Amino acid sequence: MAADSYGQFNASLLYCNKCGQAMPVRQRLLLILPDGELYDYTCERCHSSVGSKTEKAGANQNIGIRRSG
Repeated sequence: MAADSYGQFNASLLYCNKCGQAMPVRQRLLLILPDGELYDYTCERCHSSVGSKTEKAGANQNIGIRRSG
C-alpha cells in the first residue's frame, strides 16, 4: 500500500514526561514555513510541550501568500 494513501495524521494522545503517562494533547500552529507548517503538541494537563510536527505544503495548498497585481 502506498504511503501517500494515508494522508495526514494528528496525535490525540502522547506521552508526557511530567505527567508520567500518555495524555490528551492540543495541536497549536507555531510557524508557517515556505515548505509547510510547524505544529506543537502540548499536554492538556500540565501544558508542557510533548512533541512537534511539520506538515509539508502540497502543490494545491495555499499557505497565505497573496500576489498583488
